[in-house]
Amino acid sequence: MSHASAARSTNEFPKRWIHLDFHTGPGIPDVGRDFEPEAFARMFKDAHVDCVTLFGMCHHGHLYYNTDHEARHPSLPKDLNLLAEQIEALHRVGIKTPIYLSVQVNEFAANEHPEWIALTPELQHVKNGGSAFRPAWQIMDMSSPYADYFADILAEVLQKFAPTDGLFLDMCWDQPSASPWAIKAMKKAGLDPMREEDRRRYARQLAHSYMERYSRMVQQAHSEPVRIWFNSRPKTNLWEEQKFLHHVEIESLPTGGWGYAYFPYTARFVRPLGLPTLGMTGRFFRSWGDNASLKPFMALKYECCQILSQGMASSVGDLLHPRGVPSQPVYDLIGGVYEHIAACEPYVEGGTLQSQIGVVVDPDLGDNPGPAGLGVVRALQQQRQQFDVLPPDADLSRYELVIIPETTCVDTNLRSALETYAANGGALLFSGPGALDANGLPVFEAMGFAVAEDVPEVSFLHAEPAVAEGLENYGYVMYEPSFGMAPEPDGEVLVYMGRSYFPRSYDRFSGHDYTAEDAVTDVAAVVRKGNIITMSVPLFEAFGKHAAPNYCTLLGNIIAQLLPQPLVKDDGPSSLETTVIHKGSDVVVHLISFCPERRAEGLDIVEDPFPLVDTTIAIKTTQRPRRVYLAPDEAELEFEYSDGYVRTRVTVLDGHKLLVLEGALA
Repeated sequence: MSHASAARSTNEFPKRWIHLDFHTGPGIPDVGRDFEPEAFARMFKDAHVDCVTLFGMCHHGHLYYNTDHEARHPSLPKDLNLLAEQIEALHRVGIKTPIYLSVQVNEFAANEHPEWIALTPELQHVKNGGSAFRPAWQIMDMSSPYADYFADILAEVLQKFAPTDGLFLDMCWDQPSASPWAIKAMKKAGLDPMREEDRRRYARQLAHSYMERYSRMVQQAHSEPVRIWFNSRPKTNLWEEQKFLHHVEIESLPTGGWGYAYFPYTARFVRPLGLPTLGMTGRFFRSWGDNASLKPFMALKYECCQILSQGMASSVGDLLHPRGVPSQPVYDLIGGVYEHIAACEPYVEGGTLQSQIGVVVDPDLGDNPGPAGLGVVRALQQQRQQFDVLPPDADLSRYELVIIPETTCVDTNLRSALETYAANGGALLFSGPGALDANGLPVFEAMGFAVAEDVPEVSFLHAEPAVAEGLENYGYVMYEPSFGMAPEPDGEVLVYMGRSYFPRSYDRFSGHDYTAEDAVTDVAAVVRKGNIITMSVPLFEAFGKHAAPNYCTLLGNIIAQLLPQPLVKDDGPSSLETTVIHKGSDVVVHLISFCPERRAEGLDIVEDPFPLVDTTIAIKTTQRPRRVYLAPDEAELEFEYSDGYVRTRVTVLDGHKLLVLEGALA
């Protein structure tokens, strides 16, 4: 019942991209002065790049091609058709060239037409950073005539450059506005402009309206479907917005505010869609705009290997100097990483990612799902489980285990789907509030428990032997509020709750934080009935907030009750990440071992890999393989095969290898 995520075509979709920023203000005097087409193209070719996103219009609103439009950059030489020459040079060496246009950020248009700027309810201009005297981007109102202004530029770009290799339309988030245009449109749509909820609803409708309009323009200018991407959209809304798209780009610069937890969550939500997808990081030490910096080689390698492990193409953000010459040190860095990625691609190209677990989340939470969403991803990654993240209306039949985390509300439709899934033999794991309906009762009538009335204010977790492996005989505190379960006769208690001597208050307390445990109660924290396990304690949220190792160990033991034969078993460190790919009769496993460290405020840094030394790993297969080795250098490994698992030992010192089991599938 293992689910193979839909395969993407890699024959036409580029594999190693550069997103070449070129936000160049009007005060720069020498745009393109040193541009030389052949040297420009050679820099990318030598760095193993096969696609470069080039700038037609930047955040400053300036244009970089021959045009009579007044927004053409004032210092771009009249005889330099920069975008056209860049495209021609790159095409000559076989590199594709999508075109970038900035949508809701346009300094030129904002300065020429301040009446087109989005307005707050207090009728202030929307501007990143707020202050009128701070150098920051002004945000356009897409319900104003600016939408037509942008459409005219898009039409000109298509007229001059179609057929293109694609369009990247940036800064396309849902932007509420209280402008006269927005208020009029909201009233026409039956919405109340005074309500924040309605302003947000209209902003989503408006975004979909211009996405449909611009997408139609792009497709009409081409005889065949062409890739268009609207950036800054919530990826968890792609199940609806994919109708406007032919591929997906996941912008995620870990040191630029996204963090190292963002991409794994978002990628696992996107990949079941089956659309060609690229993950975008950057070469900057911090984020966009940190132009005179380079991130460590191992950080960029980790990020690109992680992207490859999710079955996606890699994209690295860079900024072209105004004079038009790419930096040699930048492409030495990127080229070194892309050389490794290119060497690994043949082993996984055309394969399908395997998932045994589906995690159902609330798409309205967006791409940053909070501690519960991040906790479930981190816990499953650390346990080397193979999983997808799903919306409530996804097909669940392809998974052996479905998890309902704390922040997922089980409505009537989802409850019906879960009942059908469980009746057909699927296993379910509920956590915290995800186990209760809107009335505070169990989602299903037959889950083996009733909601307990007497629940400890602070609970202590006592694991029964079935789920106690790796845990001490100890009452582990649960930091987060929980409900309790009164087990029914057919409900097996896996974890009991202990209670403290008394609730803590200002006039009665003991110790620093919570009162010591008094006794173990008969209230249950984890109950199993058949193929359903319910955790009344929000273990995923607690792990996401506190990262307590005992929480992860307990979660692993509970999951093992429902999924006793995972695709991967190993004795590696918690930092090890794996994904499993089936390619023909071969099984390929990504082994990624790096360890981001918090060395600065709000910034995780990777400088070195975390070595795997003589680590035991077992992979579930359907037959004994012909050969087992580590790619891309194809170092042979000894192995054993028994009970449906191939067992071997691996040493990985450089952070990433592919474990290849040839002929392991019948």
